[in-house]
Formats: sequence, structure tokens, C-alpha cells
Amino acid sequence: MPSTLVVRRVLKPALFVLCLLPLASLVWRAFEIGGTNLGANPVEKIQDTLGQWGLRMLLITLAVTPLRDWFNAPWLVQLRRMLGVYAFFYVLLHFLTWLILDQDLYWAGILPDIARRPFITIGMTALLLLIPLAVTSTNGMMRRLGKRWKTLHRLIYVIVLLGIWHYYWQVKADVREPLVYLGIAVILLSWRLWKVRGRFVGRASARHAQSG
Repeated sequence: MPSTLVVRRVLKPALFVLCLLPLASLVWRAFEIGGTNLGANPVEKIQDTLGQWGLRMLLITLAVTPLRDWFNAPWLVQLRRMLGVYAFFYVLLHFLTWLILDQDLYWAGILPDIARRPFITIGMTALLLLIPLAVTSTNGMMRRLGKRWKTLHRLIYVIVLLGIWHYYWQVKADVREPLVYLGIAVILLSWRLWKVRGRFVGRASARHAQSG
């Protein structure tokens, strides 16, 4: 098991760089370095790629606790905050790409579009719910909120499902990828429910034994 020092000085910097690679790849292709490009609709490609990586980061963040327990790797929890912040980073870039490059900040059309198109409404809801999680990701906010911090950050369960729903409705035809993400989310959330149920049964059995 890696020490705290190794996690902080080796694994975290490596993860920081690794999480930047999708964005670096987009920039690389946007400037057509090496002969690669973003295709016929570069704005749509940028927007979709950023959204996909935001959702993937959310799922990876959600997977940290199960992976910690399955592989007896408590050090993984030290990476969770960075993954969560990167998830917000990519989701925010996804939204800003749509807002600035796609919609050109045309508010007269943007606001009705959000209300009229359900997949955009769901995506906006997920982003708004993600903001307080990003804002309260610091050690200071964790101490200030205490037990309420964990309650607030359980919003990630809802956010992940909303993100998958948003993606499913957006792609329309080829829904294989969002369905794969849904399957992963169901496994991760089902494991959490099973674990909570196990704790509940264990406590109930302990109380019964004490009363007997």
C-alpha cells in the first residue's frame, strides 16, 4: 500500500496530469497538430467530448469508495477529491462551450432553449447541483459543515443519474455508450444500497442480542 507521502508527491501529481490529457488532446486536434482535427463540426465535437469526460470523471469518482473496499485500498480515497473537482471542471467546460461557442451568448434564445428542450434542462440541473459540491470540496468547508458535508455530497448519486439521462436524450440514436454508463452507475449504487442494508441489519441484530 503506498504511503501518504507517495500518494501526495507521486500519485496525485500523476493523476493531475492524467486528468488533463483529454483536454490536451482536444487542444492538440483543434490546432490540427500532427494532421489531426476535430472533423466537420469542431464545436459539437469539443462540446460532446468535454461532456463525456465530465460524466466519466463523475463515475470514476463514484467508484472510488467501492474500489477501496473491494481491493482493500484505503489510499484511493485521497484521490477522490481531485477526481470530483476534475469532473466539475469538464462539465463546466462542456456547458461553457455550449453557451459561448454554440449559442454565442444569445440569451434571448438560450433561456427558452433550456426550458423547451428537456435534455438541456436536465443537464443544467445536474450542473447546478454540482456547483455546491465543488465549492465545498476544500478541507475548510469539510470542517465547517461537519456531518452535513457528507449529506450534501451524496448529491453525486443524483447528479450522475441526471448526467446519464442528459447524455441518453442528447445522442438520440446510438444510445449504447450512455447505457453502458447507466449499467456502471447501477452497479455502484446497488453496492452502496447493499452496504447500507448490511449495516442496518447488523445494528438491528446487535440491538436484538442486547435486548435478549
